[in-house]
Amino acid sequence: MESHRVQEMMRLMASKIREIANTISDEEAEKFILELLNAKRIYVIGAGRSGLVAKAFAMRLMHLGLHAYVVGETITPALNRGDVMVIFSGSGRTKTVADLAETARDIGGRICLITSNADSRIGKIADCTVIVEHQRDAVADDAAEFEIRQMMGDHKSFAPLGTLFETASMVFADAVISRMMEITQVDESALKNRHTNIE
Repeated sequence: MESHRVQEMMRLMASKIREIANTISDEEAEKFILELLNAKRIYVIGAGRSGLVAKAFAMRLMHLGLHAYVVGETITPALNRGDVMVIFSGSGRTKTVADLAETARDIGGRICLITSNADSRIGKIADCTVIVEHQRDAVADDAAEFEIRQMMGDHKSFAPLGTLFETASMVFADAVISRMMEITQVDESALKNRHTNIE
């Protein structure tokens, strides 16, 4: 098996993320930001590594001064009409996440999906969709996707299952925060004031 330096792998990932950035629609990104700015409260969700990206995004939204919550946490309040659920899901069809998205939609919440598959169960009910990464490893059993992502060691080209989607989504989410800082004219000192001081 061919070996590569870690730095080479990082550069390859960076070049792939640049390619992905070039495919993201301005219209989709701006619509997503408007949804966030108009939301009463923002709820974020994802499974596996996508869930970690969602949590990191929720933290930055809180730093911006927005009311952001992670679905499934014990202190997360009930979702109501006018709230927005932001979903990070490469496939757009992870069963546990899709079930919760449908529940949120039934309550009257708005659904924003960050995905590589708009034509999916969640994509069909989303008010706002941002396509991140068009090429993705296929998963035969939708219900088992979370377990597959946790347990499989399969590699496609140079990155483990889903890695490019999750990494690109993280970069996209941070870029959205930077754009929102511009729009709301919040400076970094305001973010620092909301950063935890009991670590």
